[in-house]
Amino acid sequence: MNAERLLAHYERIADAPDAIAQLRRFVLDLAVRGKLVPQDPNDEPASELLKRIAAEMARLVKAGDIRAPKTVPALSDAPFAIPTNWRWSQMAEIGVLSPRNEAPDRLQASFVPMPQIAAEYGVAHQHEIRPWGEIKKGYTHFANGDVGLAKITPCFENGKSTVFRNLTGGIGSGTTELHIVRPLFVDQNYILIFLKSPHFIETGIPKMTGTAGQKRVPFEYFACSPFPLPPLAEQHRIVAKVSELMALCDRLEAARTEREVMRDKLMAASLARLNTPDPATFHDDACFALDALPALTARPDQIKQLRQIILNLAVRGKLVPQDMNDEPASELLTRIATEITGAKFGNGNGKEESWPYNVPTSWIWTHLGRLVGHSDAGWSPKTEDHPRIGDEWGVLKVSAVSWDKFRAWENKQVLPGTAPRFQAQVKLGDFLISRANTAELIARAVIVDEEPINLMMSDKIVRLRLSANCNHRFVWIVNNYSDFSREHYIRHASGVSPSMKNVSRDVILSLPFPLPPLGEQHRIVTKVDELIALCDRLEASLTIAATTRHRLLDALLAEALTPDEERELVAAE
Repeated sequence: MNAERLLAHYERIADAPDAIAQLRRFVLDLAVRGKLVPQDPNDEPASELLKRIAAEMARLVKAGDIRAPKTVPALSDAPFAIPTNWRWSQMAEIGVLSPRNEAPDRLQASFVPMPQIAAEYGVAHQHEIRPWGEIKKGYTHFANGDVGLAKITPCFENGKSTVFRNLTGGIGSGTTELHIVRPLFVDQNYILIFLKSPHFIETGIPKMTGTAGQKRVPFEYFACSPFPLPPLAEQHRIVAKVSELMALCDRLEAARTEREVMRDKLMAASLARLNTPDPATFHDDACFALDALPALTARPDQIKQLRQIILNLAVRGKLVPQDMNDEPASELLTRIATEITGAKFGNGNGKEESWPYNVPTSWIWTHLGRLVGHSDAGWSPKTEDHPRIGDEWGVLKVSAVSWDKFRAWENKQVLPGTAPRFQAQVKLGDFLISRANTAELIARAVIVDEEPINLMMSDKIVRLRLSANCNHRFVWIVNNYSDFSREHYIRHASGVSPSMKNVSRDVILSLPFPLPPLGEQHRIVTKVDELIALCDRLEASLTIAATTRHRLLDALLAEALTPDEERELVAAE
């Protein structure tokens, strides 16, 4: 085992999400391959241990304590190399399989259902105390020192197995989904290490039989799989070393958790100061948060939080400074009203209702409908009503407006034989909103920024013709990402099923809207794009770093499991 290289690179791999879990599996794998502790030439060889086990098995059969075991099939090829003083054996050779207990019905004994058996190495099973007479029939028997393996999916794949200890009355019974061995002159914990090792589990998964959800490890796999048997003294040293290394993993995991908690607290505090900014310190807080991002962020979910805060700041007038030379939003709204006849939903003076929050003095609260010159919806065509005309026409699915970017071809439902309805045709620059979707995605909007070909809106989509005197991307940000817009749409949505909610066109047009001066709208959108691009780069770097950590860890573990002679041969080549 090249432990030095593994430890030298530990800091680079420690933040991988499953680094500690992989290290635990790695320890178990090394243990059953003879790579965890050095061999001692003074140990009794495993071949002699097997002779003593066979003699004890014969004695128990002759005394009538156990039934004569079935003939064990010859071993196939060894799955990996083991030390010269080890021997390949089988579970059926080293212990009594499926033992039975004899005891008075009144004896208090232990009952162990599957949930009380742990998957983790070193975690003891739990038990319930019951009279033996109540649990002796219809359950699996075991006694102190026996080793049990969960045979049913997903318990087997998860590594559920245990050494039974501290059983009330010295015996117990439990779930029928167990294979049991009572070892003879073999350390029970070494057997447990083998049963939890990646080799045994990964080799056993393809051999499971039964239907999905009810697959089980065959008894033959448990009883007759190649079992790497070390000398008994080395078994004890392996068990002690595994316990030592598992305790080290516990400490490493605790240290990592502590780092994560501290990093989460710092990140949460930084984001909180941005989300509820103090005007006197906001500039410094924002600079600190952006400068510290690489150090504070280690998970994609933290980047998601940051994106949301950036977008919330954008719609509150906190992302860019106001410019006193900008035309006030009140005058902008007057120009929009001149451009758009028949605008509705209030006069936008900020006094007609209680708005979600206070905006800068150069902004004004209004309604989305005040920025819309025209709105219409699609239709629900019936197939085969008309002959096909030209290229295939299709209807834009609702999923198209669930994404941040318009993707026509991935969301086009082609309906052969359907004639186009040109008034529902999707065009470049359209602002489309889904009026039917899940509670999370209801009324999400998308801007058509690529020329669609032969595409129509469905009746679940509303098109808004926005004024030329507003930044359409800013409207998109407010509609999709502000907290109050999500609350508005969810509060006014109809529909019993959470998987499909509906909002009317009037609900969409009545959305409260914080309108900045047009120049500030442009600056906000530019800044949002800049910061979101920063988040994207940071998220990509996290993904690359995680991939690098995984590859490095896999390479180091593979190197450690490679036999010394193979490494020397590769080095020579």
